[in-house]
Amino acid sequence: MKFGLCYFPTDYGMRPDDLAAAGEERGFESLLFCEHTHIPTSRKSPYPGGGELPKMYAHTYDPFVACTAAAAATRRLKIGTGVCLVVERDPITTAKEVASVDRLSGGRFLFGVGAGWNREEMANHGTDPRVRMSVMRERIEAMRQIWTCDEAEYHGKFVDFDPLWSYPKPVQSPLPVLVGGMGPTVEDRVISFGDGWLAQDVTPENLNTFADRAARLQQRAADAGRGRIPISLFAASSDRGMVERYASAGIERCLFLLPDAGDSEVTRELDRLAERVAIGQNS
Repeated sequence: MKFGLCYFPTDYGMRPDDLAAAGEERGFESLLFCEHTHIPTSRKSPYPGGGELPKMYAHTYDPFVACTAAAAATRRLKIGTGVCLVVERDPITTAKEVASVDRLSGGRFLFGVGAGWNREEMANHGTDPRVRMSVMRERIEAMRQIWTCDEAEYHGKFVDFDPLWSYPKPVQSPLPVLVGGMGPTVEDRVISFGDGWLAQDVTPENLNTFADRAARLQQRAADAGRGRIPISLFAASSDRGMVERYASAGIERCLFLLPDAGDSEVTRELDRLAERVAIGQNS
């Protein structure tokens, strides 16, 4: 099992570089930053967690800026997005940002991607929420062309460009794309254009159901001639015994969500998590 962290990098919280250094010092494998470019004040889209939308959603740094700061402060820690809302981003620019961070970090970037839940947010970027999954697929496919081809081109319904040059290329080949989501068709997207599944909302109550989904995903991957698909879990529980249960369900990376708080509170939580992980490894 790999143990990582996920965090909303806010302007009032712990700095991304300081957090990354502290996480690496405590032995964590990875750090993924969440993204929202903005939050529309209309608040028509309900918060998936229920109740009022937490403050952190409107206060995040750009994730690629946060990743660059984190990469500069570390040597081993994998850094990435959890998730990048690619339906709100130009694919040519985003491909450049991903490749730049991967190269500057020495090949330590994990590209978690998603379509998002806030329909007004994506509409402000010119994306029709009704077709966001198709938009995401085309943008990922187009970015893969840019990362791997000297003269990249892509012609789709939502992304269309003639041959172009774009450097640098990522260090990693393939660069790992972790597809986020828990909807009924997320496995289709993982198989279609993902290198891993970034799952969430896996609770003790639905863990058995998730294990069945994970097993079916691996069977589909085998039928498609692919190897095993790594599964990471966003906001994993650190409760005693859960790591073992996650592993039995097919999860290979637990990402613990840190509070959107200042240095002292985040550091205390890092210490608690590091101790709990050590307990789990030694039990």
